[in-house]
Amino acid sequence: MSGTPGARPTVRAVRAVRAVRAVRAVVFAYHNVGARCLRVLLAHGVDVALVVTHADNPAENIWFERVADLARDYDLAVATPDDPNTPEFAARLGALRPDFFFSFYYRLLLKPALLAIPTRGGYNMHGSLLPRYRGRVPVNWALIHGERETGATLHRMVEKPDAGELVAQQAVPILPDDTAGDVFGKVTLAAELALHGVLPALLAGTAEHVQPDLRVGSYFGARKAEDGRIDWQQPAAVVHNLIRAVAPPYPGAFFDFGVQRVVITRSMACPAASGPGGRSELYSDGAHLFARCADGGVLKILSLEVDGEAIVPATLPARLGENPIPLVRPS
Repeated sequence: MSGTPGARPTVRAVRAVRAVRAVRAVVFAYHNVGARCLRVLLAHGVDVALVVTHADNPAENIWFERVADLARDYDLAVATPDDPNTPEFAARLGALRPDFFFSFYYRLLLKPALLAIPTRGGYNMHGSLLPRYRGRVPVNWALIHGERETGATLHRMVEKPDAGELVAQQAVPILPDDTAGDVFGKVTLAAELALHGVLPALLAGTAEHVQPDLRVGSYFGARKAEDGRIDWQQPAAVVHNLIRAVAPPYPGAFFDFGVQRVVITRSMACPAASGPGGRSELYSDGAHLFARCADGGVLKILSLEVDGEAIVPATLPARLGENPIPLVRPS
């Protein structure tokens, strides 16, 4: 740097020095969204000093891309702490002198002491159009509530989850028979597009930040496999939304018939077959299997499993020994 010894550097000189060093980030990432967004950062020349991800749970169905594998393909350092908020791990991150933290479907909350480390803040990618569907498994909850649109949102991380300023959003449609897997694929692309679009401005310090109105929407919690139990007393639209919200690769919507467990993995609405409300039942016309729900609405059952075995849906009545199959027996 030229100039008189001891003189303060000019603004132009400071900018020149900053331009020499790429923006540095620590990336907390998991799942398909984590992998796609990590690729976006690398494509934009971000210096990823460390990728923090999860060790896979052997009890979980790992149907998605592994961020750890992707990071190693790019020769990036990887860490899998049980808790990233410990003082020891925070010290390790502080020594990297990151400009940014990015969290892309990382499952653990980053506490304020950790968020204070990056000089330019931390940003999270959430799988909904915030401030709606804050919290856990937003795609599944959006389907359960019959939404026709969702998306991905990049926002600043603050102490309260999913409550920081919004930086970018990308909406995607939810079609009437889309499953959670279908929608999650769309949300993954939405996350990539949102990050790719705003990242130049974010790195340059010119991205607009908008404070969300937290009176809109609400928080939702995690879901368990048991939450997929079908209540056949509900209207057909509610049953259909549950089936598609927890369809594979998620555990599936189910009911028990005697000692046998039936998991319905895909359905579609049949408005033309609907009629007056009455007894909930499954019935076959020989070629197809249908579910008549309590409100008289009818669903066509496109695929199902009995005790873990996939069978042709129309054969279910013969398998269970009844046609129609009563779904709510008299008490």
